[in-house]
Amino acid sequence: MNIALIGYGKMGKLLAVKAVERKHHILKILDNSYWEKEELLNCDVAIDFSAPDSVLKNIHKSFQMGVPVIVGTTGWYRDIEKVKAWCTEYDGTILPATNFSLGVNIFFEMNKHLSKLMNPHPSFITSIKETHHTEKKDSPSGTAISTAEILLNELDKYDSWETSASIDENKITIIANREPNVAGIHEVIYESDIDVLKFSHKAKNREGFASGALIAAEFINGKKGFYSMKDLLKF
Repeated sequence: MNIALIGYGKMGKLLAVKAVERKHHILKILDNSYWEKEELLNCDVAIDFSAPDSVLKNIHKSFQMGVPVIVGTTGWYRDIEKVKAWCTEYDGTILPATNFSLGVNIFFEMNKHLSKLMNPHPSFITSIKETHHTEKKDSPSGTAISTAEILLNELDKYDSWETSASIDENKITIIANREPNVAGIHEVIYESDIDVLKFSHKAKNREGFASGALIAAEFINGKKGFYSMKDLLKF
């Protein structure tokens, strides 16, 4: 496939290497928010790891040019209904994910099942802790928010999440830490007066994110519509 990389930070550079390994061609590298949609001519797919303040414009340009788009940028999901409407309007193709790692998506599914088991035991206080490198632009991470949304669907005692410790028993606390050279750690904690249960995922490096994004790009090639990692992995 001819690939356009939108954003050329650490993930973009790693994607370029992994794409060549998978016999793809990087046709365009678009590393600022001022590029014209015509830059996507002759591209089979666009992969966006840019920034929260430019990702919506990038998605819209991809739809306008009829180019399927993989979106790994987070921090924009409040506008997801707008993006779904664009996808329908332009008969477009998109697969966004807060995390393309196979391990993280298994982590999501296991949290769904674990939270069902924990729901009858409201004495446990639930929290999420995430740690990433200091260059990450959004906080909390999209993966932590996705995890919280999974828990909220299953745990009756909670109705929302927040990013600071609270005495509000109806909110799941997400604690976000930033440390040098951390690819990503996510931990769900259930704590009572008697014991503590912890379930976690740790990324050793970014290779799983890059490989997953390329597999997603291969998956949507030739398709139309709005897809998710669940469609790809058949969970």
